[in-house]
Amino acid sequence: MEKQKRKTNVKVVEKTVMVPDIGKLPPQAKELEEAVLGALMLEKDAYSIISDILKPESFYDPVHQVIFGSIQGLAVQQKPVDVLTVVEELKRRGELETAGGAVYVAELTDKVASAAHIEYHSRIIAQKYLARQLISFSSDVVHQAFDETVDVDDLMQETEGRLFEISQRNVKKDVIQINPVIKEALHNIQVAANRKDGMSGLSSGFKELDKYTSGWQNSDLIIIAARPAMGKTAFVLSMAKNMALNSDVPVALFSLEMSNVQLVNRLIVNVCHITGEKIKKGDLVPQEWEMLDTKIKDLYDAPIYVDDTPSLSVFELRTKARRLVREHGIKILIIDYLQLMNASGMTFGSREQEVSTISRSLKGLAKELNIPIVALSQLNRGVENRQGTEGKRPQLADLRESGAIEQDADIVCFIHRPEYYKITEDEYGNSTQGVAEIIIAKHRNGPTGLVRMKFDSDYAQFQNIDDNSVSSGKRKGYVEFSSKMNKRTPAETKEHMPASPANDFLNGEKENLPF
Repeated sequence: MEKQKRKTNVKVVEKTVMVPDIGKLPPQAKELEEAVLGALMLEKDAYSIISDILKPESFYDPVHQVIFGSIQGLAVQQKPVDVLTVVEELKRRGELETAGGAVYVAELTDKVASAAHIEYHSRIIAQKYLARQLISFSSDVVHQAFDETVDVDDLMQETEGRLFEISQRNVKKDVIQINPVIKEALHNIQVAANRKDGMSGLSSGFKELDKYTSGWQNSDLIIIAARPAMGKTAFVLSMAKNMALNSDVPVALFSLEMSNVQLVNRLIVNVCHITGEKIKKGDLVPQEWEMLDTKIKDLYDAPIYVDDTPSLSVFELRTKARRLVREHGIKILIIDYLQLMNASGMTFGSREQEVSTISRSLKGLAKELNIPIVALSQLNRGVENRQGTEGKRPQLADLRESGAIEQDADIVCFIHRPEYYKITEDEYGNSTQGVAEIIIAKHRNGPTGLVRMKFDSDYAQFQNIDDNSVSSGKRKGYVEFSSKMNKRTPAETKEHMPASPANDFLNGEKENLPF
């Protein structure tokens, strides 16, 4: 009896039985692959419909990859594509047996009645291929993440680069009919016409420069290039201040050369008109403390967003820029400077190829976000070796490390300050003290030319030339520059322009000029 009681008190615990994971098949659509290959051999124009959608590796079945490769080869050579020609091409390549033999190739045409839905079927196959790529990529990342010898920061850079490559290879924009584009263009023209200043883009705050550009345009890549100490950073900081403080335009500034604090100190110098040396030492007199307290309030809550990530990769920039546009409504992106960026995660044969990729990616990002991107760039030492006033002016060939910068950019501007080279007067006797030239050497959608500005070295500030500046007024050999944006016709412009290097440039007589 005692024994029975003890038995009834025993608690039975049920264990969960774990069924081993039998694995998953990679995303695939074998029936659709067969249907697409059959349709390609039935309809003579079918390949042209799917040529930009599929490639041999898009097919999951290796046999289908071989057959599609032969079809692709025939189409490229503009030869007819049918069962007989495909079989002959496979024989010529020595791949007929690999492709399952002539019987299997012929049977593919029985899998489909026509090529009516070939594009839809092809897009499904392409999506399956993309899914397989992502699975393979993710598995590799997981494997490396478990490896303690791999640096996590390096892995993140490589991961971002590879993911960017996958997206670039597989994401394509569809062709659209022109009507909606015309409507958008007309809308933009009407908006520009309704603006009193005639601007169609974002004003830089520099009047003469805006006359040439009509403002920085959405989707444009603008390169601002100069030799060191010419004032590249000062120029974009002056511009960012004009846009953010005067026009309330949200600006994002990526500084690869200076820290956030150094950058803000430069802004304080610019806004408060206190020299950088005094700001650095804190050696301010009471009046300057009062000025600092009063004017720095303008910088509080200004829509300026700064990032000082060193050696920023183009993939990190892409991620951050998307977030800035989405969360803060950024209207313009400024990068200081392009040659300090990298494209880590991708392999290049030379630094020139890497800079070309960075330049091309920046142009693509400007189009994707539909905002202007301003990137600063260094020039090579060729400028220093040239002699004379004209020789020191930069030209497109001086762009450093890659000709792709010139090719990808919509606008290329050079900053030139003659007084830096101890040139106190130009060839017409005009003083160059405090004068900076902005040379618009390339403008894809408008005129090129030369704009003069006032440069205040004490406050690292670029300003419009006004009636009170030492460099304004009637100067020998110069008139107010005209452009295609102004009302004066080219013939009238040439008639009213006296001889000068800048005006010769505007008249199209470029052979005597170095830029």
